[in-house]
Amino acid sequence: MTAFPWGAALTNFWVAAVVIVVVFLAALGVAVGLRGGRHDGIDVAWGLGFAAVAVTTLVASEGYGDGWRRWLITALTCVWGLRLSWHIARRNRGKPEDPRYVEIRDRAKSNPVAHLVRKVYVPQAVIMWVVSLPVQLGQYGFADGTATLLITVLGVLLWVVGFVFETVGDAQLAAFTADPDNRGKVMDRGLWRYTRHPNYFGDAAVWWGLTVLALHHAAGLIGLVGAAIMTWLLVKGTGAKLLESSIGQRRPGYAEYVRRTSGFLPLPPRKDVPEGR
Repeated sequence: MTAFPWGAALTNFWVAAVVIVVVFLAALGVAVGLRGGRHDGIDVAWGLGFAAVAVTTLVASEGYGDGWRRWLITALTCVWGLRLSWHIARRNRGKPEDPRYVEIRDRAKSNPVAHLVRKVYVPQAVIMWVVSLPVQLGQYGFADGTATLLITVLGVLLWVVGFVFETVGDAQLAAFTADPDNRGKVMDRGLWRYTRHPNYFGDAAVWWGLTVLALHHAAGLIGLVGAAIMTWLLVKGTGAKLLESSIGQRRPGYAEYVRRTSGFLPLPPRKDVPEGR
């Protein structure tokens, strides 16, 4: 195994930071200038930002890493990011602004835009940079041998499992909510029978897969921080915990669903809790 090109990778880090700042500045500009102060478009920028970092790293890492690995990581990141952005944009079309951003704006004591920048845009930009470390590091460094093949297979399998859970879970939920007969009911079918958040579990699995792909070199261990932060956010941060605190207050039968269904990892539902809608 050759020495890891730390000089090139460190340059990539700050270039990726600049790209992320540009993405979030663009999202802010669209929110203020074109969307009348509606800021939930930042959720669309989330996936696009990761795709932009992956493509930037692909270009910057030319000659510093295995070509096939660079293209593989870039493709997997872009497929995930572009699909997520498209899904969120389609889901939000024609609906009121996400209440999370309305609440943050309403709590502003002075300029609401500046408040949102401090509370939303800057933290998400920093998180994106840290979480994207596996994508950046994974495209640098050369490796060979059986261990590299096993790492690649495991990483791709994790990514596939995550992508399937996320896309199928989103499609099942969209079909469920589109049926007027399901209004006010709890989605407990398909993948949602085994985990209350198949889309969040899928997100986590995707990022653990990308992180494993970066372990062809010891430098990739740094990427574990990114995957851990993404998983924490999905489980305890702005993901499952925040969503459930909102749904549980307004949907009959959700408490029973919570008691019988795994909160994150897909598991068989408990049999000792009556099903309720």
